Amino acid sequence: MPRKFATLGFVVVASLLAGCSSTSSDKGAEASVKADAPASASNANAIPGRCDAGLGQFAIGKPASIDLLSQVRARTGSQDARILGPDDMVTLEYRSERVNVNTDASGKVTRINCG
Repeated sequence: MPRKFATLGFVVVASLLAGCSSTSSDKGAEASVKADAPASASNANAIPGRCDAGLGQFAIGKPASIDLLSQVRARTGSQDARILGPDDMVTLEYRSERVNVNTDASGKVTRINCG
């Protein structure tokens, strides 16, 4: 009888340890995706889909428009973008994948930031 419990205990422990180990067969694919991505000085460490506001600074001083918003979103690598006026009510949650194009009362871009 003690031998059955010892065997059962061994099987349970071996199963738990096997379940806790992790091996990934996608490491080669991940490495090739990273190798194919263009590397530049400003976005070498950028995470895909995350906003990099520094790349959107070209828009400051220009009149805000849907076309400009699309360009800023594309250049900053953001998934989402919005134009904010000086008196607009906004939500306060921070979203790292969103770029904000802040404007003055005349509609000129004054600031580019993430969130």
